[in-house]
Amino acid sequence: MPPLRSTNFQKAYNSCLVLSRARKHFPALRIPMTVIPCTISNNVPGTSLSLGSDTAVNEICGMIDKIKQSATGTKKRVFIIETMGGYCGYLATVSALASGADNAYIFEDKFDVQDIIEDVTVIAEKMKKGVQRYLIVRNEFANKHYTTEFVQQLFSEEGKGEFTTRINVLGHAQQGGSPTPFDRNMATKLSARALEYLVTQIKACYDPSNKMVYAEGDDTATLLGLTGRRVVFSPVEELARETDFTHRLPNHQWWLKLRPLLRLLAKHASTYQTEAQDDEDIDKHQIVKNYRKICTVVTITW
Repeated sequence: MPPLRSTNFQKAYNSCLVLSRARKHFPALRIPMTVIPCTISNNVPGTSLSLGSDTAVNEICGMIDKIKQSATGTKKRVFIIETMGGYCGYLATVSALASGADNAYIFEDKFDVQDIIEDVTVIAEKMKKGVQRYLIVRNEFANKHYTTEFVQQLFSEEGKGEFTTRINVLGHAQQGGSPTPFDRNMATKLSARALEYLVTQIKACYDPSNKMVYAEGDDTATLLGLTGRRVVFSPVEELARETDFTHRLPNHQWWLKLRPLLRLLAKHASTYQTEAQDDEDIDKHQIVKNYRKICTVVTITW
């Protein structure tokens, strides 16, 4: 049996884990295996980015830009844009930040009716100051009860004629389009590195006496991921302890740290207060000064 190289998180990652655990019962499975993470959802443990996620973000931002352009001819309108990604809110968060959206509803950051009503208040205040449109990006599985349709109905009811609301479900168009240069280059590099690693593993596990390969260690069933600036092979057995298989999510996701910046840019006053109360040892006056500095820098950069 040849060495195994697979892509796609849902099938390849789980399959590699199952096959590696079955080695003790099936000698034919004692071969080197490696998984290249390839999913637009970017919900793979052991890597900062998966192949396809950069292309999907670019496609989503392009569609949001078109929606924003159409909004220039209307007055006081709220757009609720639904993205894919399963339970992972990466696409919703990053595309919202990149396209200048005002908020993003995702599964990892729990929200309730009061949060939605707070958005209505922010919308009303912004529109009094001359803002003509408001964008909210919602992940498809953000909440099974607070659906996109529910959010629209709540906005329409609470808006009380102050603004109108429209839904845009982007659908499978997010999976189309030409790959970005980043995805193309990363795919080439990961494929070459994976094949090189498999060849090395085959040589290390080859038994010349019977001309067979016996790969049994955890380091022979790996996932190839991008961690920081390095390309790292992580044993899938170790990654299994860092994975929520029910929701197909890693237990730790780096991009969640970007969410306070999204709300800061959208001028959600409650965010500043919540952030300040998280650490009682920090002087509140100093926090206010720091946030004002951050707001100034962000405004200039944006």
